[in-house]
Amino acid sequence: MATKDDIESFLDRMSANGISYFAVDDNTWIVQPGGALDVDVVVHHNPPVVVLRVKVMNVPVKNGRGADLNRRLLELNASDLVHGSYGISDDSIVLTEALELSHLDYEEFQASYESMTLALATHLRELTSYREDA
Repeated sequence: MATKDDIESFLDRMSANGISYFAVDDNTWIVQPGGALDVDVVVHHNPPVVVLRVKVMNVPVKNGRGADLNRRLLELNASDLVHGSYGISDDSIVLTEALELSHLDYEEFQASYESMTLALATHLRELTSYREDA
């Protein structure tokens, strides 16, 4: 089973590829991919899983496009995301992925992280068009 020390060692290995991270508490880290993708990926060690989560944007409530956005998020969940999914939490659109610690290794962790950041890089321009201030 991957421990919190294993997760931190995975993050250390990934930092050689340009990401930066810092600990928020004993079980939570903020990962910043760098480059053009200006988001924070929250990594939370919560046995029996580790959860990766990104706030994409606030849920629009005034522009009347909420139903269209919800439909598009469901379409993206079905077509573009292998393990993670878009959802709504605390009035925010989030992208979340949970990985079982029982058999987690570096390659699976890295692949999940890269899958999330690639999805965001691909979807972010379209999704931000639904923002109220867009």
